Amino acid sequence: MILVSVKKCILAQRLFLLTIYNILTHIVWFYLKLIALFNPKMKLFVTGRQKTFSILETHLERNQKTIWMHAASLGEYEQGLPLLERLKQTYTDHNLVLSFFSPSGYEVKKNKTPADVVVYLPMDSAGNAKRFVDLVKPDLAIFIKYEIWPNYLHELNKGKVPTLLVSAIFSKRQVYFKPFGSFMRKSLKNISHFFVQDENSKTLLNSIGFSNTTVSGDTRFDRVSKILEADNRLDIMDDFLNNEFCLVVGSSWPEDEAVITPYINEAPNTIKFVIAPHNIKTNHIQKLETSIKKKVVRYSSKNVSSLKEAHVLIVDTIGLLTKIYSYANVAYVGGGFATGLHNTLEPAVFGIPVIIGPKYSGFKEAEDLIMKKGILSIETNEEFKKTLDYFFTDPKALRQVGSINHNYIKSKLGATELVLNYINSLI
Repeated sequence: MILVSVKKCILAQRLFLLTIYNILTHIVWFYLKLIALFNPKMKLFVTGRQKTFSILETHLERNQKTIWMHAASLGEYEQGLPLLERLKQTYTDHNLVLSFFSPSGYEVKKNKTPADVVVYLPMDSAGNAKRFVDLVKPDLAIFIKYEIWPNYLHELNKGKVPTLLVSAIFSKRQVYFKPFGSFMRKSLKNISHFFVQDENSKTLLNSIGFSNTTVSGDTRFDRVSKILEADNRLDIMDDFLNNEFCLVVGSSWPEDEAVITPYINEAPNTIKFVIAPHNIKTNHIQKLETSIKKKVVRYSSKNVSSLKEAHVLIVDTIGLLTKIYSYANVAYVGGGFATGLHNTLEPAVFGIPVIIGPKYSGFKEAEDLIMKKGILSIETNEEFKKTLDYFFTDPKALRQVGSINHNYIKSKLGATELVLNYINSLI
């Protein structure tokens, strides 16, 4: 009798929390629609979701089976892309539906993915989740890294849809491992299998009763390794560098640039610099250009003569950074002084040293490579100068540190194949 009462109490608590969650979801959606009246990015977030169901109804082939992949944003999409590409090759008789949470993912990739249909994921209300799952009718659902949406997972479980969380990473800080996290732990029970990045994540899941886990590693390593197979040649870089030593600064924020530009202004003319800022709006590019005393050329206004004479190339466009990294002797990856570190794997795969700012906690590959000394973290202008001078004057150190990064990535390959083999056993 006592056991029955306890179970009823737990069930009532979960229903109460689910009700609160659904009410909050509707309240948040209401306020997001108000914010969208004044914020262009939020307008994309809202109006894009208002089109999701009509896109699915119009473009989804009804006579085919479907695999659904969801990624929060651009970073998670890049993480899931190797698997998406393999699914496209392997399951030619299936629709591939790709959903995004963020405009920074959807708006960039809506017309450039292997998926057959690309949409925004509607807000996680009970009604939206039921309608979405009923329309898509997935035979398999794949969520990338962090995405845990209680109502969507509930609908998938109710429909007996195998659901995978891929390249997942867990930490003690997350709500699932807190005393008050029972509601979100319940949502995890709707996931059929967890493919996690490391042993720590597996141990944490085991501690709350989940044994359906595989340490697969991170599919991003498979993604970046393919960069080496691509044609990364850029005529502009050949003209600009003229075989000089090159530092590429990728995805820099003003805080990064404040550390780097003093060195640029004092550096020997035998070093060339490429800066690809995170913000490429005109006012920021002008401010950056003004802070540099050497001859600067913008990508958008390039010509061969100005390129050869310039010491600094500012890349005021998007989509070229990966290819540009292939020309670097050393790379600096931005965000480590600001809101969050950007992708360090893209330069590291080329076997070059990588420099970052001090805020890299939670970025596993950065933490690993800091320990191995393939990535070096700096906090001041003086540390940046000392580090770059070290590589500029010691070619042997340049090669040794770069090989650490190359070998690290090579050792981490294979996550995509492992996940695909599991999927092959399901469908």
